[in-house]
Amino acid sequence: MSVSKLSVAQLDAAYGQAQVLFDVSLEIGAGEAVALLGRNGAGKSTTFRAILGLIARPTGRIVFDGEDISKCPPHEIVRRGLGYVPEDRRIFSDLTVEENLLVGRQPPRPNAPTWTPERLFAIFPNLRELRGRAGARMSGGEQQMLTIARTLMGNPSLLLLDEPSEGLAPRIVEQMIEAIREMKREGLSLLLSEQNLPFARLVAERVYVIEKGAIRFVGTVAEFDAQPDVRHAYLAF
Repeated sequence: MSVSKLSVAQLDAAYGQAQVLFDVSLEIGAGEAVALLGRNGAGKSTTFRAILGLIARPTGRIVFDGEDISKCPPHEIVRRGLGYVPEDRRIFSDLTVEENLLVGRQPPRPNAPTWTPERLFAIFPNLRELRGRAGARMSGGEQQMLTIARTLMGNPSLLLLDEPSEGLAPRIVEQMIEAIREMKREGLSLLLSEQNLPFARLVAERVYVIEKGAIRFVGTVAEFDAQPDVRHAYLAF
């Protein structure tokens, strides 16, 4: 693995009195794509929210680009270059595609790809065709692409993608795979949560498997494929 971009060590988190993450540790190297695999309710989205500072008082250590962000508020974490695409496609439905992108615009960052609307239209050609359409008049897959593109307009160096393939038509999934591969070619680091194993295989180098808030497996995609018992235990439905 290359130089660490994000390091999470011994992360615990709770909603009220209910603990939901238990000693979660993971690392993403610079320019690496890593998948966090697990069933619904396994703790994937909670892990992302804890990394982003969206859960009150998690314990553990989170280091991003060599700096401890464990106690930073969410806006400061994002300002440092950590992008987040939530599962629920939070676009501005009354704004056009182009207006949504401009809302997300931030200055270029050192050691991070710089994105413009035209560059994003090149990897999301559907958005180019819809640049003047309001978000409310787009399909779910198109809204997902717009959410990712708007986040990229902030020029993050690491992107957290929560369930990027969920609910998408096969044609849109294929476009999403190619878009993620292009982000990797640009040097963007990615951590994506998924329960779609074929999708994860096509975009990630390594996987973590989470179940009941704890990491159960760490390894390359090939190592994971070589252990069908792990796949059956934690990903079979």
